[in-house]
Amino acid sequence: MQSQKLAIGSLLLLAFIFIGCNSTAKLDANKEVINRFTEVMNNQEWDGLDDLVLPNFVRHSDATIGPQVKSLEDFKNLQKEFLKSVPNQKVTIEKLVAEGDYVAALATYSGTQDGPMPPFPPSGKEFASKFIGMFRFEKGKIAELWVEWDNLALLMQLGHFPPPEQGEK
Repeated sequence: MQSQKLAIGSLLLLAFIFIGCNSTAKLDANKEVINRFTEVMNNQEWDGLDDLVLPNFVRHSDATIGPQVKSLEDFKNLQKEFLKSVPNQKVTIEKLVAEGDYVAALATYSGTQDGPMPPFPPSGKEFASKFIGMFRFEKGKIAELWVEWDNLALLMQLGHFPPPEQGEK
């Protein structure tokens, strides 16, 4: 009886270790997808997103005014539009935290506003703006993203806020 309890206990311990390791491996794999996603975005290798993001990908953001992103193609088009404002855009990951099917990112978006950012004209100014993102995974790929940042802080860096006085140019 004692040996059966010991055997069962050993099996449970091995199962716990295996599940824990397997779970850790999944979390690390999801983080690696985010690192690769960032690299692809920074290099503007849009076709590389096909291996990382599901076709029915959805992006949520209250910070972005404009088109809804309800597919990978919508997302690629949005990123190409962002390049019109900031052709040298770069994302730098500072911290990734993973749990279950989610990875949270603290990152910095930087570049130079060389093009219009409607309704604002090009400023020619460099900026670096912190943002947070929450990625949801399905089948090892990114299925959904929530991303938010401080628009006011970004506009201040670009010289668009406070707005010029009436008549001032």
